[in-house]
Amino acid sequence: MDYKETLLMPKTDFPMRGGLPNKEPQIQAQWEKQDLYHRILDKNAGKPDYILHDGPPYANGQIHMGHALNKIIKDFITRYKAMTGYRTPYVPGWDTHGLPIEQALTKKGVNRKEMSVAEFRELCKQFALEQVELQKTDFKRLGLNADWNKPYVTLQEVFEAEQIRLFGDMAKKGYIYKGKKPVYWSPSSESSLAEAEIEYQDKVSPSIYVAFDTKDGKGIVEPGVKFVIWTTTPWTLPANVAIAVNSELTYVQVNVEGKSYIVAQALLDSVCEAVGWDKEAVTIEKEFKGTELERLTVQHPFIDRESLLILGDHVTTDAGTGCVHTAPGHGEDDFIVGQKYDLPVISPVDDKGVFTEEAGEFAGVYYDKANKLITDKLTEIGALLKLEFFTHSYPHDWRTKKPVIFRATPQWFASINKVRQDILNAIEETEFKVDWGKTRIYNMIRDRGDWVISRQRAWGVPLPVFYAENGDIIMEEETIEHVAALVERFGSNVWYEREAKDLLPEGYTHPGSPNGEFTKENDIMDVWFDSGSSHRGVLEARPELSFPADLYFEGSDQYRGWFNSSITTAVATRGQSPYKKLLSHGFVMDGQGRKMSKSLGNTILPEKVVKQMGADIIRLWVMSVDYLADVRISDDILKQVSEVYRKIRNTFRFLLGNVNDFNPADAVAYEDLAEVDRYMLNRLYDFVAKARDHYENNDYLFMYQELQNFINVELSNFYLDYGKDILYIEAKDADIRRSMQTVLYEILVSLTKLLAPVIPHTAEEIWSHTPHVTEDSVHLTDMPEVHEVDSNLVAKWDRFLTLRDDVLKALEEARKEKIIGKSLEAKVTLYVENADDKAILDSMDHLHQLFITSQAEVVDEKVGNDYAEASVLVEKADGEKCERCWNYSTELNDDHLCPRCAAVVAE
Repeated sequence: MDYKETLLMPKTDFPMRGGLPNKEPQIQAQWEKQDLYHRILDKNAGKPDYILHDGPPYANGQIHMGHALNKIIKDFITRYKAMTGYRTPYVPGWDTHGLPIEQALTKKGVNRKEMSVAEFRELCKQFALEQVELQKTDFKRLGLNADWNKPYVTLQEVFEAEQIRLFGDMAKKGYIYKGKKPVYWSPSSESSLAEAEIEYQDKVSPSIYVAFDTKDGKGIVEPGVKFVIWTTTPWTLPANVAIAVNSELTYVQVNVEGKSYIVAQALLDSVCEAVGWDKEAVTIEKEFKGTELERLTVQHPFIDRESLLILGDHVTTDAGTGCVHTAPGHGEDDFIVGQKYDLPVISPVDDKGVFTEEAGEFAGVYYDKANKLITDKLTEIGALLKLEFFTHSYPHDWRTKKPVIFRATPQWFASINKVRQDILNAIEETEFKVDWGKTRIYNMIRDRGDWVISRQRAWGVPLPVFYAENGDIIMEEETIEHVAALVERFGSNVWYEREAKDLLPEGYTHPGSPNGEFTKENDIMDVWFDSGSSHRGVLEARPELSFPADLYFEGSDQYRGWFNSSITTAVATRGQSPYKKLLSHGFVMDGQGRKMSKSLGNTILPEKVVKQMGADIIRLWVMSVDYLADVRISDDILKQVSEVYRKIRNTFRFLLGNVNDFNPADAVAYEDLAEVDRYMLNRLYDFVAKARDHYENNDYLFMYQELQNFINVELSNFYLDYGKDILYIEAKDADIRRSMQTVLYEILVSLTKLLAPVIPHTAEEIWSHTPHVTEDSVHLTDMPEVHEVDSNLVAKWDRFLTLRDDVLKALEEARKEKIIGKSLEAKVTLYVENADDKAILDSMDHLHQLFITSQAEVVDEKVGNDYAEASVLVEKADGEKCERCWNYSTELNDDHLCPRCAAVVAE
């Protein structure tokens, strides 16, 4: 007889191979057909909301792994919250204004000069919406559960209108003003830049020491004595109007080869070394306190202009000469100190970085090329003491990768000073997962200057400002609301399609425009003002959402970007932070920790991985990394993740296959379970509690590690391996088999639910093969409940498994020595000295089954070899092999069956 037919082998249609690239789109189509997003919301209708507000990615180009990391973790969070009783509307968004889209169109051959601004903006809008659709397709393919049919886009009329109203609220409170201040200016983009649009790269710059002759020394310093300044930006010298010294420093007049120079005493040695003065030949002629030098004048080296000696706290002895070249039109510290002395703000550089007529002989020269011309000029007139070059970190335009300059231009500002403390207070009230996140944004707000919110571009939301004939600024509540209403109806292009008078309320008059003539502002708002308004244009504007959000979660670069602009505008207008909790992630690097770039050829695109491996592999990779820091990805790393996925899948296949004839209605009560099954159920309870805790704390890597331990160690290496002898061999309805199936079914259902937020496609597939479940999607279920763990039972069995490890080592050695082949060929004799250990072993039913041997015995005298916790003797099992279960027995019947198998077959 072929006894194989009498075995209860696993049966399931759940395939061993995932086939995710083909299967996932089918599952997603089913979700869409079911309208699963809204069904999940309906399930939790009336329950508390959990609002994760999506920070808008920029709508330009294919999504990259950083996008995937970001969106997948958001999906972990919202799916988990939905399965714990929260209503979790998730509205994805896109940032759609700004320079990159203008540049993209230019690269495609669009000639702005051949069309009106309104026509060009319409092309920008169409391009942005096309990019949104392309990125949306890629995001949906990752299995993200979101309101894809109603995303928010910053070019939408309602969003733009609310942004303008937010601007109006800030203006009403006096937080918006126009001023001429030095700001980051990008000649390559021909626009001012915010701090968030700056990145630092190495740049080679000239380092020069220049002598300024004293003109009016007020009887303190003789005419002709030279003040020595140091600068790395020779091109700013045409804008020099002062030299700053520190009131607390001591300055010395030194004689070098018959000429007299003034520098800070503390820097004299370093100046001598830098300019090549023989220190031994330098003599000190006089000393001055910094305060004595105030309001002396010196002669500009090559321009017919006096420069004033002023006092400034920003002057230090860290480098240079202690005498600081001051050009208020090209530096923030210079500008601030210049205000105290009413210095002129000279900035003789145009939008393209070219010197204007105000620069005299250098007019028409690009600022960077002027460095050489100016140093040549200084050499010619004998004012240059030293020229050398050095490499240093310098601000660059993050889009064009070209250097930026500080340049004073008329700009619109949002005052940070007026709301700084309120923002800092709001940060104190915000929850952070990591302290450094709080420190980072706190320090940025504490130290930042006023926010430049204007940009000299075409594609963006216009600043709703008008000018009267006499130049008066018109920024009134009535006019701003009227513009907002027009934009809400027609879109922001209405600003460019109509004349100023047609954008003002009907019958509007202003004393500064007696003839009824008005003009409008041409600048647009900074794109960070766009996205920073999303709490108004999305959280408050959408009835399904609410303000403030429970969580903002983006890349760590957003502490100076979206996190920053959002809390600034929200505190300024609503008096509170737009987020209760702030969480961030690092950047995605290659396997060697290098930044991904096309030039290095180390980029890995989500689209490629999805086509080759499936979205659930990317999602499992996201679970496996410490996202709080920079993370790594490579083909090898993804292969390792695929192996983990394969192990997870095979474990579920085993579980499904062995509960195919089990009905949870027939589940064995907890107190009637076999002790080993109760132990494994408690192990499951422990895993559920830890996993839910990790979900709550956004600790996905820890959960990944716990999951692997539970599947590989608890299940595969012990429980499932041990269980085969019961599940396959025992009678179908045997108590010991039903006891084990009760626990296996609980493990199957609980694990599927726990993994649903992480690998939603696979979890859905498992659910569709799970017998006797009532919900038609695992995503419509709740997380498994947390149960109290029987710690005494767990401790007892953990100790047993430690003793079992010694038995497994002994069996392996016996296998190598050819004493046995498979472990069922073995008889194990075990000795332990510890009385508690012996009590544990004596209490075990079916000890041989737990060791996966044919016989096992605990003795009172030492036998065999010593191991860490026990002495173990492995011998050939007594008797002969049962033809059905392959256990060895001394009681085989004529059919070569052991008593157990004989009874089962007889049934």
